[in-house]
Amino acid sequence: MSTFKTKDGTEIYFKDWGSGKPVLFSHGWPLDADMWEYQMEYLSSRGYRTIAFDRRGFGRSSQPWSGYDYDTFADDIAQLIDHLDLKEVTLVGFSMGGGDVSRYIGKYGSARVAKLALLGAVTPIFGQTADFPQGVEKSVFDGIKGGLLKDRAQFISDFATPFYGINQGQVVSDGVLTQTLNIALLASLKGTVDCVTAFADTDFRPDMAKIDVPTLVIHGDGDQIVPFETTGKLAAQLIKGAQLKVYKGAPHGFAVTHAQQLNEDLLSFIAD
Repeated sequence: MSTFKTKDGTEIYFKDWGSGKPVLFSHGWPLDADMWEYQMEYLSSRGYRTIAFDRRGFGRSSQPWSGYDYDTFADDIAQLIDHLDLKEVTLVGFSMGGGDVSRYIGKYGSARVAKLALLGAVTPIFGQTADFPQGVEKSVFDGIKGGLLKDRAQFISDFATPFYGINQGQVVSDGVLTQTLNIALLASLKGTVDCVTAFADTDFRPDMAKIDVPTLVIHGDGDQIVPFETTGKLAAQLIKGAQLKVYKGAPHGFAVTHAQQLNEDLLSFIAD
């Protein structure tokens, strides 16, 4: 397996396909790099080098007890970029992964970054705060953590329905549902729970102000997990010059339900 060790001793797994201009993918919760296999195959078959990693605590990466915060996630990305000596890389982040690629730019700058794509991302702020009352209420995140600690397997199995918009008429195969559950259950329970706190409590608005590369924001207006109006729509307004694409009726998991549209949009954005 392709892995590297971070400065704190955490082993991070990554896959590295193809050759050409690099595209680095950061996955959503509670998934791993495998969520990107169709995007990676599509882009690498068209002359790009695609890299996706398993966030610490998830997939095939090691499971430390701590370190599930966005500064650490950004550090991990920085060390992976250095390890592979990536230059002119396009960063693509889905859901909670949109936070760590944004925090990477906020913390490390864009010297190695060509472009940024935020897909159904939790940026610029997901949870409710005193100065962001339209955010998702704390009780929702508390419920998620309680469900995970009681019966993680059943909670994640049930979570697939709103994630993929099955309750809104979207159709995904039994195989996709099985794969989603299998991927999620590879993760550390501690990491899975702690990441809920991370994406509920982290404010990325300062990071949005530091993004100075061409940015594409894609969000489904049928997203029941990360509401478009308070995340993707606002992120596109806060990031200078950002391009916004709204997938009509698309759920949170549009990398599956709208895979071909996403593939074509990513290719067009990266090649532009």
